[in-house]
Amino acid sequence: MGDQVILGALAVTLGVAVGVLLFVPFVALSYRRSGGFGFRRFVVWGAALVYAMALWTYTLLPLPDPDALRCAGTGLDPFAFVDDVRAALGRSSEPLRDPAVLQLLLNVLLFVPLGFFVRVLWGRGIVIALAVGLGMSALVETTQLTGVWGIYPCAYRVFDVDDLLTNTLGAVIGSMVALAVPRRHWGVPKFVDAEQPTPITRSRRFLVMLCDVIGAWLTAAAVALVFQLALYALGADAAVRDGSAANVVGDAVSIAVWFVVVLATGRSVGDLAVQLRYTGGPLPATLARTLRFAGGIGGYLVLSALPGAWGLVAAAFAVSSVGVMLTTPDRRGLPGIVSGQRLIDARDLRETDAANPRPPAGPGR
Repeated sequence: MGDQVILGALAVTLGVAVGVLLFVPFVALSYRRSGGFGFRRFVVWGAALVYAMALWTYTLLPLPDPDALRCAGTGLDPFAFVDDVRAALGRSSEPLRDPAVLQLLLNVLLFVPLGFFVRVLWGRGIVIALAVGLGMSALVETTQLTGVWGIYPCAYRVFDVDDLLTNTLGAVIGSMVALAVPRRHWGVPKFVDAEQPTPITRSRRFLVMLCDVIGAWLTAAAVALVFQLALYALGADAAVRDGSAANVVGDAVSIAVWFVVVLATGRSVGDLAVQLRYTGGPLPATLARTLRFAGGIGGYLVLSALPGAWGLVAAAFAVSSVGVMLTTPDRRGLPGIVSGQRLIDARDLRETDAANPRPPAGPGR
């Protein structure tokens, strides 16, 4: 029981980690296909990620100690589970507690979510669910049979044809269960009004901030990791490899990337994902964009990168930014105040045309 709890916690942790990595692309795709961010769909996709991690952990982990490996056999007799269930019914008044029946039910239930997600997230029916369930089960069983594709000298878990059948049955059942979900919620629909501007709400501005913070943090972490690995590979002194240099480089690169994006487009990564932009104002574009950066994610990133008590200043800056965002017209917040610009929906073609006038046409021929 303890191992199952650990594997479950591992699946949730990995699912959340992958969800964080994919959060900003998911938001951007949602705004471009459906015109907004659907929280319910986000939850379903998050559940699918956790399920994918659970499928991996429960079917392949824990990996055995090579020195204590005991080779497992194979079960090549299809429908042997029928005899097992019949025997369980004959010898027990509570067949649901019989190990053979429990194994059968778990094999079916394990793949029910797969069939459900195939229909709800991909918009595919029973035939595709059957094919995906069979293919995924075959991949798992083959990985076990080959000792994780040759890492181990023999199979560390039993390869059973019946597992292929029961797993596939579970995927088909899951696809049928998903019929209860209205068809309009299947797949990733492309709405015809996805390019129409929508109001700038508090939740939308919070989403911008969240995308910027998550994106910047992931960028800094990735750069710091690569830099730290490079230090190890180059044989740097232990005092240099304590992680502080890598953190400084990661923070610097993250700040630089966000500054370049804002300077080039006038929009942060979060603005781009959520389809917002700042426009107008009396200042030249370069100065306005620099101030927009300093009054928004840039100011927070710089303060967060400074040592010591500057972390408290960064926290106060973040709280103040939220407060100002909630009280300013059109939720323009500190970036709009310091740059003198208005915040609009980037899909508002009238505003876009006014901010980027075309040159006058030349004389006709």
